[in-house]
Amino acid sequence: MFLGACVLGAATLLLGQNGQRASRPPHVVPPRSPLGPAPPTFNNQVVRLLQGNCQKCHHEGGIAPFSLMTYTDAVDHKSDIVSQTQLRKMPPWHIDSSCADYQDDPTLSAADIQTLASWAAAGAPEGDVRDLPPALTFDNGWSLGPPDRVLTMSEPFKPDFVAGDVYRCFVMPTGLTEDRFVRAVEIAPGSRQIVHHVILFLDESGEADRLDQQDPGPGYSCFGGPGFDVSAAAPSLGGWAPGNQPRFLPDGIGIFLPKGAKVVMQVHYSAHNGIGQLDQSSLAMYFTRAPVNKKLYIAPVVNKTFRIPPGAFDYAVSASIPFLPFEAHLLGVTPHMHLLGRTMLVTARLPGGQQMCLGNVSDWDFNWQYSYSYRNPPAAPFGTAFDVEAHYDNSSTNYRNPNHPPKAVAWGENTTDEMCIAFLSFTLDAENLLAARAEARPAAIETVEPFLENQWSQMSVETPSPAAARRAR
Repeated sequence: MFLGACVLGAATLLLGQNGQRASRPPHVVPPRSPLGPAPPTFNNQVVRLLQGNCQKCHHEGGIAPFSLMTYTDAVDHKSDIVSQTQLRKMPPWHIDSSCADYQDDPTLSAADIQTLASWAAAGAPEGDVRDLPPALTFDNGWSLGPPDRVLTMSEPFKPDFVAGDVYRCFVMPTGLTEDRFVRAVEIAPGSRQIVHHVILFLDESGEADRLDQQDPGPGYSCFGGPGFDVSAAAPSLGGWAPGNQPRFLPDGIGIFLPKGAKVVMQVHYSAHNGIGQLDQSSLAMYFTRAPVNKKLYIAPVVNKTFRIPPGAFDYAVSASIPFLPFEAHLLGVTPHMHLLGRTMLVTARLPGGQQMCLGNVSDWDFNWQYSYSYRNPPAAPFGTAFDVEAHYDNSSTNYRNPNHPPKAVAWGENTTDEMCIAFLSFTLDAENLLAARAEARPAAIETVEPFLENQWSQMSVETPSPAAARRAR
């Protein structure tokens, strides 16, 4: 009885309290201020960083191993995004942006990297769909868009690596019935596992066809050069190496492609990996749209006399062009080394004594070989000198070293050999292809041909004959 009264009394008390509370006006709690700024979202900040710096490679059919086109893609790889950007491994850009002002520089700022990290740390929020920018679209066939002409090896080729790396040349008719200028070439390796690099030569003599007919199987063997005279004034239509991205030349500049010429695609197949693969590579050509006023020239700054001792972890190799005998403007620089390369600095010494940085690669990666184009082509006055200083790691601590234990390494064409080259692309100030043809060519144009012959003769490319030099005029 006593227990029942107590329970009843407690219930009455509680009901009374609730009744009293119900009679009071409601207490409204003001909303709390946010503890900090809202985290970044994919639809707002993150996707814009990916579009501007990552998606040109990270899309379906691109050269990257996975896509970063959608929210799901980004969430699946958010850890990789954060770690690789914080290590500055991605986006790949192996040249110091403070050296010169380059086109297409994808370098992320410290604030951009923090945005990606903050997004991942906040749980990778997707955000408001209304914040999404229009999606980028990519032609999976060619990164530069539909080409004017596509040339493909006539049949697949399987390299025989019994004697090491293989160099093979494939003759490709252009079918052109008139002279053209090329503003870009894009190369699509058929097998990225075995294609080390590609160089495109031009043959008007028919010699490449003769060499092809004498060699059984697709193409012909062509270690070093293509086996015929090439013009130092136009030594190549272009090329490809891992990581290199094609781009259009500025308006008014082109690579001369004469009618009836055949493109000879020299492919270096590496025995380092991918043995047993078939290759059927292609190239796409893009012709100039605007009138061409100047030709593109390429000069190598090269040293092929070095020998890197086994165990050397910081071996220096230098190269130079001591004197430029004409006035020019530089369009870009392409550093080139192999697996032991670590750093390369390319500079110009101007006649007044000033030094100009052209390229500074502080962490060379053989798998990402870029051609770096200047946003504002710098002038190279008469008398300018060019210098290259490269450093190599031939120690056992270099995980890229192909030799275990390390052995002496010198210049050579194989992946396991080494090279020290910086290719400088330039235009000649005195050249004006649109001007009325004069009786006498400017002295600077007469000077550029022997200059280039001398530079290219230092490499494993045949010295051009006078006839070949005349064809470049």
